[in-house]
Amino acid sequence: VQLQASGGGLVQAGGSLRLSCAASGRTLSLYLMGWFRQAPGKEREFVAAITRGGGTTNYAESVKGRFTISRDNAKDTVYLQMISLKAEDTAVYYCAATTRGLTTRETNYDYWGRGTLVTVSS
Repeated sequence: VQLQASGGGLVQAGGSLRLSCAASGRTLSLYLMGWFRQAPGKEREFVAAITRGGGTTNYAESVKGRFTISRDNAKDTVYLQMISLKAEDTAVYYCAATTRGLTTRETNYDYWGRGTLVTVSS
């Protein structure tokens, strides 16, 4: 499966953005999907994950209550709605797919898209 993330940009602190991750090659419904991010000078970290049917989600503590992961399998697309953005949310955001169960571990994801840059100005 090929993944393409989009929707990043420059936003002021307190603002919102919605990221999208479009899949091609294979149907997205086969995969558990996750979002990760990498801030400048830092390691890539888990942000959120959603099961194949969308019934279960998992979030990093730092984004709980502000970010929402969702998916539309009919459109082969996963979303990350981000509100109340903070300067520390500035990072390149990546979507990833796995055939494993719900997991936050980067090494458990088999397919990665190119990232999309989110910059939050304070």
